[in-house]
Amino acid sequence: IVEIDKDYEAYQNHEPEFHSVQEKLDFLSQKKHYSLSDGKVVGKHQGAHYFTKGQRKGLAVGGTVEPLFVIDTDVEENVIYTGQGNTHPGLFRKALFVSKDELHWIREDLALNEGETMPVMERIRYRQPLQKATLYKVPSGLYVEFEKPQSAITEGQFVAWYLEDELVGSGVIS
Repeated sequence: IVEIDKDYEAYQNHEPEFHSVQEKLDFLSQKKHYSLSDGKVVGKHQGAHYFTKGQRKGLAVGGTVEPLFVIDTDVEENVIYTGQGNTHPGLFRKALFVSKDELHWIREDLALNEGETMPVMERIRYRQPLQKATLYKVPSGLYVEFEKPQSAITEGQFVAWYLEDELVGSGVIS
């Protein structure tokens, strides 16, 4: 178990200048990548595959000012990356991407064409209150940009989007 400090240099990066909306969305939706040298080893565990982003329980590491939360897992190297507190910058992202093969429209008549956008309400967790977001359709899939950064976005889980209270589409997070 490796703890990443909230002042980790990758969190200090300011947004570069973008030449297109898609370039900006690609940047905002990128998952952060960590290595052992980015933090300090604070404990051991029984398998990274047992943990998920945002998880707090089961880490069995004490002595920190705030509770540790999982900010990423590396099942290949069997490493869990953690950060102190539920506001740790490693937990949050401003956008996510859904590949075109994983994109599902319940309301086909509302499906976006390439280059189109749609303001929606979205959720990335079961029973999470709906959050404001904008969909952006691109040739390779769909970006979801959040009005407020969202916590513990996990690849392989679903994002669902709504108009009013009607579910109109969903997709697997890439």
